[in-house]
Amino acid sequence: MGVHAGLLRLQTDGHGEIVDLTQGVATIVARSGVRSGVVVVFAVGSTVAVTTMEYEPGGVTDLQELLERIAPVSGEYRHNALNGDTNAHAHLRAAILGPSESLPIVDGELGLGTWQQVVLLDFDDRARERVVSVHVLS
Repeated sequence: MGVHAGLLRLQTDGHGEIVDLTQGVATIVARSGVRSGVVVVFAVGSTVAVTTMEYEPGGVTDLQELLERIAPVSGEYRHNALNGDTNAHAHLRAAILGPSESLPIVDGELGLGTWQQVVLLDFDDRARERVVSVHVLS
């Protein structure tokens, strides 16, 4: 089994920002030369997540609003009380969605559906640089 790796580095604003990673992941897959395999996309950090979705304004807003209902920013959280933090909601949202996705590689391309993109969700309450590790397995 061969493994090819790459990193995506991006600046995010936090606060639930959703960023399309599809082109960056596809570029790493193309550079690997793998025609059939799996790519693992992993976001480094405990307040960030990776998933797939239809990345369009309505879908982005709907997902952000859903996550606000599930784990509201203004909620009362033990993490915040015990640690003097303000980002417990970010940790919870990231834990619900998870830090990674595994995607098929078919004929050298991401095996995504027509309206499906790979996205990063940054839930922290401040801007920061995010690192996404991409590993291609053949």
